[in-house]
Formats: sequence, C-alpha cells, structure tokens
Amino acid sequence: MGDVLAGIHATWEFESDSVVIRFERGIRTPKLFQALGERRIPHEALASVTLTPGKRGTVVLHATPRPGADPLMEAAAGQLRDGSDPYRLVLPAERETLAEYYGDELRAVLAPEAKLPAEKFLVAAPQAPVHFKAYDGKASFDGTRVSFRWFWTGASSAKWKAGDQSFHVQELNGVEWRSPDVFDGYLRLLRRDSGLTTLPPQPAQADQDPAAVVFGLGYGPVHESLPFAAAVLGAVRTGSAPPPLDAAPAEPAPDAARRDPADIAERIRHLGDLREAGLVTDEEFTAKKAELLAEL
Repeated sequence: MGDVLAGIHATWEFESDSVVIRFERGIRTPKLFQALGERRIPHEALASVTLTPGKRGTVVLHATPRPGADPLMEAAAGQLRDGSDPYRLVLPAERETLAEYYGDELRAVLAPEAKLPAEKFLVAAPQAPVHFKAYDGKASFDGTRVSFRWFWTGASSAKWKAGDQSFHVQELNGVEWRSPDVFDGYLRLLRRDSGLTTLPPQPAQADQDPAAVVFGLGYGPVHESLPFAAAVLGAVRTGSAPPPLDAAPAEPAPDAARRDPADIAERIRHLGDLREAGLVTDEEFTAKKAELLAEL
C-alpha cells in the first residue's frame, strides 16, 4: 500500500502491515482525536472494514477492531458516540470511489483470525504519565501506580476517611469507565484478588468507593479520562504477577510525599466540618489529622 487517504478530521496512511491514523488539530476536531494525535493500527488488530453513506454529503470508511485488540476501545466498552469513534474516517461523497478502493485493499490484508477476539492488546495504549481532574479528586498515573488525591469540595466522607489512594498496577485486575456524557460517569479501578486474602466487596456507588473517582460537569471529560483509563488498562494487561508478600513496600506516590501546608490546613478544616456534622468520629478525626500533619 503506502498511500494516504485524507478525510475530515483525520488522515489514514496505508502501510504494508498497518494503518497509521493521524488526527487533525482544530476547533472542529473532536477533542478525543486531538488528545490521541496519532495511532498505528496493525492489520492483525482489525476485524472488518465497511463503507457506508454518512450525513450531509459524506461517506464513512469504518475499520472495526477485534475485541481485545485496542485498550482504548476496550475501556470505552461501546460508549463512544459515532463522532468520537477514532476508527471512523469521514470523507466528502465525491471521494467514495477512492474510499471504496482503499477499503477493498484493506479487507484483502485482514488476518485469517480477524473474527476472533485478540489474545493480547495489539494497539499501543496512550503513554503515561497521564492525569485529569475528576469531580471529587485528581487522578494520576505514572505508568506504574494510579493515585487518587481527594478534593475537599467534592469527595465523600467515605473517601476522606479512607484517605488519598495509591494502587500499583499489579494490584489491579482491570478498569471500569463510564462515560461522563451519561449520568453518573466515573472511573473505577478493579482490584485483583490475590487468592491469599479476600478483598472486601467494592461499594456499588462510585462516590463511596475509594478505588473510584466520579465525574461531573466539566470534570473527567472523555478526551482526558478515556485515554487515562486505556493507559491504566494497557499497563494492567501487560503487567506481571502481584509482588510477593515479603516484597519491600513500594515508594509512595510522588505527589503524596510532601504537601502544601495551606492544603493540609484546608483538609484538616474540612475534616473538622465532617466531625461537626457527625460523619466522622473523634477518633477518626484525630487519626486522620495525624496522618495529614505527618505529610508536612
């Protein structure tokens, strides 16, 4: 192949073993596309290719990835709107013949196992470090650990009691992402059961789960939270087994080592409000206050 097909918002370059998708930048380009920038999709990661009529004088060349091949689409779990699907190339109708040609060429090189789920991720996950602001906290991922730092303005008393969280990818079994475009969007980390100890069940409500952050208006947008979820999922699936019980404890998350004194004071003040409201006991307040002061 080696040819290029330019569409609206993206350009597909057809190479001998893959399709390189380069997304345009501009105010009309979906923010998710701009965040992704460029993606290389190996032929073996594709299940099918179709060409269908689009809206307002366009046609759509659509490559469907195999289940399990792309961490981004696995994290999305079918929740992306058509306009934000990175596998859709929208073209002016006058390029239909050209699009049909490239579609045929691409179908001819699909792998024999194209209809089967992929045994491993074949498309690269977004690279760490990544972070974003949720409604109740800041989520950070450095490639090894996921950290949640709670906001006093949004976090529930359950999360404040639990304290800021840090999870090694080896502790995780997966990621559950619910789009902020629907009601009650959230990002939840699914814990791995080591088989030696039984983990307590995770709360059904994400706002009560210290292993989850919740979204809200302007918090956790798709173009920030979905690549984050995909980066974590990619690391989880390619990670090794959980560390042995006698392994040395991991270093604390960088942003949790030392804190701004003003931030600590604000957090202690908020804890006091929770105690006054009867949501935190005197013992819990004293213990948490000591933890926060130790971070100074």
